Amino acid sequence: MNAAVPATKSPPPSAAIELVALTKRYAQGSPAVDRINLRIRSGSYCCLLGPSGCGKSTTLRMIAGHESVSSGDILLENRNITDRPAADRGTAMMFQSFALFPHLSALDNVAFSLKMKGVGKTERHTRAKDLLDRVAMGALANRKPAELSGGQQQRVALARALITRPKVLLLDEPLSALDPFLRIQMRAELRRWQKELGLTFIHVTHSQEEAMALADTMVVMNHGLIEQVGSPHEIYNRPASEFVARFMGGHNVLDTAAGKIGVRTDHMQVTPASQAAPDGLHSKRAVITDVEYQGTYVLLGLQHPGVSPTAHATAELSVMVSEAAFAARPYSLGEAVQLSWAPEAAHSLKTTPSPQLSAVL
Repeated sequence: MNAAVPATKSPPPSAAIELVALTKRYAQGSPAVDRINLRIRSGSYCCLLGPSGCGKSTTLRMIAGHESVSSGDILLENRNITDRPAADRGTAMMFQSFALFPHLSALDNVAFSLKMKGVGKTERHTRAKDLLDRVAMGALANRKPAELSGGQQQRVALARALITRPKVLLLDEPLSALDPFLRIQMRAELRRWQKELGLTFIHVTHSQEEAMALADTMVVMNHGLIEQVGSPHEIYNRPASEFVARFMGGHNVLDTAAGKIGVRTDHMQVTPASQAAPDGLHSKRAVITDVEYQGTYVLLGLQHPGVSPTAHATAELSVMVSEAAFAARPYSLGEAVQLSWAPEAAHSLKTTPSPQLSAVL
């Protein structure tokens, strides 16, 4: 009889970037980045997301080599790059301002880094022209930045970053300077380019909508720590902490006897108080303080009973009601209602992140 062959575990997906207990401390105050652990899968689109001052841009600059590391390590494809100069890391960075040279053509902007490395004019222009063609800018290669739109400048900046043939492309708020319509157009192009090139993109943004539209994986940060890591669907539908639920939006945070819970605003039902049963485990009374028409739905803002509608700048709770349902039964300011939700629509929330959270993709 042949001996059974023990099952072997499949190896984890290869990581383009791995952060190990990465920390950044300045002279005063709490760490800007506090011992974070993170593996970013090769060929993925990862968004670092969080409010201003959460540590996301500092983390990106440390990966790029533009910010020194206080402690911990940065690995690129298992090669420790923590102390390597930025030009020798295998990463490239696209800045928010694009930082194009105003006196150079698009072609010469893209070819500039090759010129600094001593590459001949014919070769560097050939490579630069090829990249401009790939981002649909070949016909405008001889124009200077002032003669290009914001979206066209971004394509030139992308081609310039790609000419160094990086393993990882780092993007620092690349869409924030664009108008809303162009921002939507350009994020679709970024996603397409990432898939076509097969590169790992690490993108810093404060926009929840932008991160959900672009990312394979989102990393939500707060006060230098990682609060949660996962797919956009996972993070939006099951935020791990009260902070993530409030930051991502679309959730109500409710106090219960078992602790805080999160319930999506579109998973809550509203009923006139006169028709409702007493408060229970999955219901509570509230007073309407805001009514906002949003087209396909109406957003109701609510406060707890006994709170004046003008006592708070923003509503404590919110509920999405379909346009048809609101038309059939409108609600008015100051009206008492009862909110309810199905037990499976609620999930428990942590109040604080773990300082040693290990986020592994």
